[in-house]
Amino acid sequence: MSVRVTEEVVRWSLRYCSRRSPVQLRSFLLTTSIKERSFPSQQFAHIWGTRQSQTCLDRSPVSSVRFYSRGGIDSQDLEEKEHVSSPMGQSSLIQSDERSSAFLDHLRHCGSPSDVLDLASQYSPTVRQVSNSLTHMWSTTKKMSDDQRRYELQLMFEHPEFDKLLQKAMKSVGHMRSDDLAYSLLGMVKLGVPQGSRVVQTFLRACQENLNDFDEKGLSILASCLEHMEGNANVSALKEGMRLVVEARLPRIKNVMALQTMMRLLGKDAPLDLKRKLERKALSMTDQFSLPNTQYMIFTMAAMGFYSKPLLDVCSKTIKENLHGIPFNRLYKVLQSCRELQYRDLDLLTGISEYIASIMDIWTKKQVVLFLSVFDNLAFCPASLMEAFAKMVIANPDALTLKDLLCVLKVYSSLNYDLQHQRQQFLESLSRALDSYLPKMSGFELLKAVYHLCLLGHFPSAPLEQLLQSTTLEKFSTTAPKFLPNQERMFQTVNLCLGLERPPLPQPVTVPPSVLGDPVPSSPPVNPWLSQDLQSVLGDQADSMLQEMVVVENFYLIDAVITKPLPSQTSVTEAGSRAGEECPPAESSQRIAVICTPHSAFCHGTSNPRGPLAVKIRHLKILGYNPVLVTEQELQSEEKRTAFLRGRIYPEHLSSDTQPKGDHRGS
Repeated sequence: MSVRVTEEVVRWSLRYCSRRSPVQLRSFLLTTSIKERSFPSQQFAHIWGTRQSQTCLDRSPVSSVRFYSRGGIDSQDLEEKEHVSSPMGQSSLIQSDERSSAFLDHLRHCGSPSDVLDLASQYSPTVRQVSNSLTHMWSTTKKMSDDQRRYELQLMFEHPEFDKLLQKAMKSVGHMRSDDLAYSLLGMVKLGVPQGSRVVQTFLRACQENLNDFDEKGLSILASCLEHMEGNANVSALKEGMRLVVEARLPRIKNVMALQTMMRLLGKDAPLDLKRKLERKALSMTDQFSLPNTQYMIFTMAAMGFYSKPLLDVCSKTIKENLHGIPFNRLYKVLQSCRELQYRDLDLLTGISEYIASIMDIWTKKQVVLFLSVFDNLAFCPASLMEAFAKMVIANPDALTLKDLLCVLKVYSSLNYDLQHQRQQFLESLSRALDSYLPKMSGFELLKAVYHLCLLGHFPSAPLEQLLQSTTLEKFSTTAPKFLPNQERMFQTVNLCLGLERPPLPQPVTVPPSVLGDPVPSSPPVNPWLSQDLQSVLGDQADSMLQEMVVVENFYLIDAVITKPLPSQTSVTEAGSRAGEECPPAESSQRIAVICTPHSAFCHGTSNPRGPLAVKIRHLKILGYNPVLVTEQELQSEEKRTAFLRGRIYPEHLSSDTQPKGDHRGS
């Protein structure tokens, strides 16, 4: 008997010691640590926040805040563990395993958080089962509608077993494996357990203390959890600890998804040298990239705010080759991420647009409009998609909602795509759809619609007349100052379109000066490169005259106006106008308007000007100017730019074999 007693004493001592983790160098991981792996045994109590109201759950499932006090492993839990380990408890081990298996079988069939809580009330969940329960409770809500999820979460918070399960989680935190810690924390955060509550903060501190024990999978789960958490001392400390752990373990990471998750966690605040290390690691693993990996890598780089062209090119190539296997949400998010990163792969964008156009029947109008919008944000003109969608609109314009209609007008006017023989029919279809919404539209929505139609060179009378009614114009007097410049610019453009293009309308309409603001544009300084090179080009042309920074119609700014004789003439009549003023040419001369534009003023990969530049060219031609567009990039080469400008301004002086091969934009 004494031998048995001695064995029991030794066994108890070993178990007590086994709960003590060895001291590790974790000073960088902790702000507030858990004092002991086993908490003092005391009764658990919960304290309701002052703003307690479970009925607020229809607004947010976490509006009721419970703070759980720290406690310990109660004697009952300890006795259960000792009983299983003792010689007398060996006979009940099989029974315990059967109960565990039965619990997991029942858990798999639970369809809501309340079902899981009902099950937990019938058993005494083990440490692992507590984690499984919290994870399964969250997973049951993922496929629910928003309304159903709110209702189920309200039932969960009101369930008496929910308190007990969280108390059990706190009692078990010191004995959980790293994966269970991460999954439990993720489940609680996803279920809406308040992030400032004692139970969540205790799990955060436990993760800090045991961070060195987390494997690649555990770190990945923890990173996913921290992505959705608000910043506080424990979250910040855990993120900083994870950054150091990830940097130290980076060479040993072998799983692509784990790498991407940790990249997202490190985020935009990660040091550039660490981002470069992550880039090199990702490039070394490209042979492992699956199709989803390539998509998530682009999402991840957008989340980090990190542009890596080699990595993006690898991902783009895989996506281009497998477009048919990508659902709408991911394809749309790929385009959004490309926009955030300012990454424009012409082959990728063309491939996606043609793929969408080829199977447009399976997309909803809303989905196609979203695609068109993100293409516009990328300054890319999806020609095949725009043609296919125009046919859809012509066939059924009434299917467009007001929001979709405004978006379509913006996209087609911004990208300035020529629909050729479909153009008039398409614009008339849009106008009919717009007329049906006129009674419901706000003043600013109406202004945007008319502005985009004017950019397209289309002037339906009904929206114009309604916009310019005194009752509508009065609404614009209360516009907030930050929106006023954009509003005035749109009114100025509408006014110019009506004045210069003179559309045939049932009754004349005019834009009152009260909404035009100050139409004179601010005059930027003269471009020194352009000025010097133009003077050099005109140096040996005695019959030509140069004017710089000319303002036309109190709205359009022209970098330079060159008045020169017509090719068939040998001399030009003296204009006698001062520099900086608009000078009408003689009948025997022509005016060339040299406009220096950024590359962003054109659709990506083309020489097609976008909306505002296109209407400027249109109006300058009406005023008798011959626009010549020069991009900022074309002026970068000091050796070639003089010859380049001479070829644009005096093409008649070049022989056919020396004329530039590029497209003479705007000429």
